[in-house]
Amino acid sequence: MKILVTGCEGMLGRAVTARLAARHKVAGVDLEAGDLADLQTAASVVRQAEPDWVVNCAAWTDVDAAEEHREQAMAANAGIPANLAQVCDGLGCGLTHLSTDYVFPGTGDGFDENSPRSPVNHYGLTKARGEEAVEGMASPWQIVRTSWLFGDGPRNFVRTIAGLLSSRRTLKVVDDQRGNPTYTEDLAEVIEFLVTGRHRGIFHATNSGACTWWEFARAIAVEAGCDPQRISPCPSSEYPTPAARPGCSILHSSRLEAVGCPARPAWRNALARYYRLLNSDEARYPLA
Repeated sequence: MKILVTGCEGMLGRAVTARLAARHKVAGVDLEAGDLADLQTAASVVRQAEPDWVVNCAAWTDVDAAEEHREQAMAANAGIPANLAQVCDGLGCGLTHLSTDYVFPGTGDGFDENSPRSPVNHYGLTKARGEEAVEGMASPWQIVRTSWLFGDGPRNFVRTIAGLLSSRRTLKVVDDQRGNPTYTEDLAEVIEFLVTGRHRGIFHATNSGACTWWEFARAIAVEAGCDPQRISPCPSSEYPTPAARPGCSILHSSRLEAVGCPARPAWRNALARYYRLLNSDEARYPLA
């Protein structure tokens, strides 16, 4: 297949590009290609690549900054997928759009693929609008929701906790938010499965298992060879943020299983593999 990956220089975009390039002809575009929130630019970029499929990893990911920069966040997270959907429809190529657990309100014990969208912050609203644009396509489309991403990039929760453990004797981490930590390498494998199978619809793709941020942080401490008792739990109210956070971000999956996607590894297994990468010569962003 000829596949175009947008946002190819982001943490997920790099993993997706590398995974797909092993078996397919892949072109990647990022910010230097122009503003994909501009329809003419998006059309020019896609037409030049002449893809069979587009994987959209381009996104505004700063949840708190989205509260202040509302128009920019909406342009990136709703405008770009809307433009790509229109262009892909015109060319007859498929589109995979990456989305998030933040389209949900964070109540109850989790959400399946059919759960109604009801975001609690502006970032979640922008991602919900992007999903709505993709759902209206005539050409094949996929919405892949994921959560709590970590991988070979300059900033993620794993790197943050590892850095704090090296500079502080004790830490406090919130224990009233639950979700599914997800390794970009494992998510890229799911995306390849969906794209090559041309499956249509909404899919939830995370590593298996759920935890709180505190439990995740303690597991990181173990991988770092530190005493996890150095990390204590606290409520979210001790760390107020501009954007409200959903209390439960757990994504239940059934549609991946229905189309034959292999089971995803447990998040602890994924964390161990990522930590080995961080301490190897293969990491683009190794631990300092």
